[in-house]
Amino acid sequence: MEKIKIPTATAKRLPLYYRYLIILNEAGKEKVSSTELSEAVQVDSASIRRDFSYFGALGKRGYGYDVKSLLTFFKKILNQDTLTNVALVGVGNLGHALLNYNFKRSNNIRISCAFDIDPKITGKILSGVPVYEMSELKKQLSDQQITIAILTVPSDSAQRTADDMVEAGIKGVMNFTPIRLSAPTGVRIQNVDLATELQTLIYFLDSDKGKDNQ
Repeated sequence: MEKIKIPTATAKRLPLYYRYLIILNEAGKEKVSSTELSEAVQVDSASIRRDFSYFGALGKRGYGYDVKSLLTFFKKILNQDTLTNVALVGVGNLGHALLNYNFKRSNNIRISCAFDIDPKITGKILSGVPVYEMSELKKQLSDQQITIAILTVPSDSAQRTADDMVEAGIKGVMNFTPIRLSAPTGVRIQNVDLATELQTLIYFLDSDKGKDNQ
């Protein structure tokens, strides 16, 4: 399938659409309108129609979208037929939570190995995932041909660990540390800052409260 260039905001919403389409399909629903999708995924219908327009004519005016064909289309776009193995680097409190979760709602992403410095857990299997010593990081990432990693190590070792991962062939890092990592061209860093997300949520809630009091 030809690679389609789409905005980052649209790309982030595609998995959201896909998950809801799975629910609709399992419920036996044959068609859905942009308005129905909007109410379910909390994205305005104009944005949904614009997102879908990047991929051509996916729906029919007055009919809406065919659930099965839309599901099949997004399954290909999101490579849901291909299993992607990812590494978890750092098995502290957040790392343990991610191991237990291990993308259970997805059928194409799996944490297949983890790394830590704690001798109490290295050499063991946690939640079905082998935990290796950090000294084995480069070898295991290279041998297993893993190109995506989740980073949850302490801040003071984040950049050094990221450098080691890049040397081992990592091309994408989901960074849960507060450090803004530097990486060479061709390596994508996605920062996940839970504190910032919460502060943003609080800001919008306070803003809404202010509007209600006007």
